[in-house]
Amino acid sequence: MTALASLINKVRACTLCAGHLPLGPRPVFQLHQSARILVAGQAPGKKVHETGIPFNDPSGDRLRTWMGISRGTFYDDRCVAILPMGFCYPGAGQSGDLPPRSECAEAWRGVLLSYLQNIKLMLVIGRYAQAYHLSQQSGGTGLSLTETVRDWRKSWPTVVPLPHPSPRNNRWFKRNPWFEQELIPALRIRVAEILKPID
Repeated sequence: MTALASLINKVRACTLCAGHLPLGPRPVFQLHQSARILVAGQAPGKKVHETGIPFNDPSGDRLRTWMGISRGTFYDDRCVAILPMGFCYPGAGQSGDLPPRSECAEAWRGVLLSYLQNIKLMLVIGRYAQAYHLSQQSGGTGLSLTETVRDWRKSWPTVVPLPHPSPRNNRWFKRNPWFEQELIPALRIRVAEILKPID
């Protein structure tokens, strides 16, 4: 067994925050050292927890449409790594799911990311992932999610900040038509360029 395979088994068996998870631990992520695209999301939703498949929900359908790729390509771990900020479903809050638990990032994120040496593009989805991955670029200025996404060219073509593709954000998409008019076409071209030798 390789060191990465052993590490993945340890993460999948993680129970660090079991006492805080309403449905118990079930780490959901996808990782292979050959991956060229990293999807850095927030935390699995309830449906994803039930199936154990990342982005296996309407949010995932929209994300794959944004990227312009099939389910087969999305779930090919040699193409796409999926590493949320929290690996387990955190439970529901008053206006959606609770924030991702911090234990995952503290215990596992750094060492898992160290194996992803072939990443050409990182999609940073939602404010929790953006706070973690973009804090150095933003200089800690406290930009809103909308401001961060609107400024996507700043980190192009290697890092792209995105809003969460959840249907809960449909109002945001209507208020910000530039997102699908400007960012999404560029993203699809970039993804196609990166995956062309594989797809």
